[in-house]
Amino acid sequence: HLFGDTFIVPRPIIPKAAARVRALNDPTKKMSKGESGVKGHAIGIVDEPDVIRNAFKRAVTDAGREIIFSEEPEKAGVNNLLEMYEAMTGQSRDEITNHFSGKGYGDLKKEVAEVVIETLAPIRERFNLLISDKAELSRLMKIGADKAIAIADPKIKQVKEIIGFVIG
Repeated sequence: HLFGDTFIVPRPIIPKAAARVRALNDPTKKMSKGESGVKGHAIGIVDEPDVIRNAFKRAVTDAGREIIFSEEPEKAGVNNLLEMYEAMTGQSRDEITNHFSGKGYGDLKKEVAEVVIETLAPIRERFNLLISDKAELSRLMKIGADKAIAIADPKIKQVKEIIGFVIG
């Protein structure tokens, strides 16, 4: 408030589905890059399809068979998979529940894995293309840096002036 509209507190954008994606190997914990060395914990955005499939095959569920959205702690693993499926497909919870009616956890894991693989495919393909062309990657990084400087420099100047760091 001391500096007017110079510093604006960002508004969070929290999606309705999968706002907090849980670890595949422990659905009581948040999926995290910090645990990336733990096999089956998380999915990397550029992981190969077989790596993703294997992680989902080992995903923790429960001893039951019913594939439904539930807030019950013992259904955390199933709920996690369903929320991922919901976020990736855009289907309603009723549509998803009906789709998986009569199916088992193996079907759920397989379908979620395939939806994740399909969703991440364009990102992985673009990453592989860019990483193999160092000149293009450098060119794009230069363009990005120039854009960032064009936005940041005036803001930095404004901040310095408003808080009194600029002399004369």
